[in-house]
Amino acid sequence: MEHELIRSERCGKVALVRLASANPLNPLTDALIDALVEEMQRIDSDPAVHATVLTGSERAFAAGADIVAMSKLDHATAFSEDYIGRNWDRFRTLRKPVVAAVRGYALGGGCELAMMCDIVIAARDAMFGQPEIKLGIVPGAGGTQRLPRAAGKSTAMLACLTGEPLSASEALAYGLVSKVVEPDVLIGEAMRISEQIARHSLPVILAIKEAVNRSFESSLAEGLLFERRLFHAGFALADQKAGMAAFLGRRDAAFSNR
Repeated sequence: MEHELIRSERCGKVALVRLASANPLNPLTDALIDALVEEMQRIDSDPAVHATVLTGSERAFAAGADIVAMSKLDHATAFSEDYIGRNWDRFRTLRKPVVAAVRGYALGGGCELAMMCDIVIAARDAMFGQPEIKLGIVPGAGGTQRLPRAAGKSTAMLACLTGEPLSASEALAYGLVSKVVEPDVLIGEAMRISEQIARHSLPVILAIKEAVNRSFESSLAEGLLFERRLFHAGFALADQKAGMAAFLGRRDAAFSNR
């Protein structure tokens, strides 16, 4: 799919989506987020796609939200139009795994968008941060909520209260990203991981993503019960029978996604 703000293509069971604004810093305008969410929801409803790689330009995954538009807002408009929540919140309803491939700047909304993905692979030149405090505003798309869950309270406080960025190696040490690679192999590594995910049973992929996300929103006891019910339900799948039979027969499983 070609769009003036994003580009999307299919590679087997994996979709590759690029933020492709004319500005290589990929400012996250309302129009870009609308286009991105629309495409991601289309992918999410396509049974042939099991996972998605989301990336930006060589210079930036996304260097932040649309400051020009935000500078013109007043409280009544931001609140009544549900600025950011109106379209950003639709991204977190995606059921299929999304792997962020981050090169260059991932600041403000760009960092928040990366954290909304399920796995983050960073190039060595990636920079993550929440510089909103320098603009006299609080992060608005999850910076104060997802960053402490990913990297801990102290790191989140440091990033949000100083506005100073984290390097890729720091982000890896703090648990914000899964892996750091050289820039020239970033997309290839993100695609490899996504293809590894995508060859498994789609119902199980969806269940695992849902269970892991539930762990951040429930007590341990509730999370364990939720996991156990999904585990029990898995015995109704044809793919469970196929997977276990293949394991016992020492061969690769052929999943039917049923």
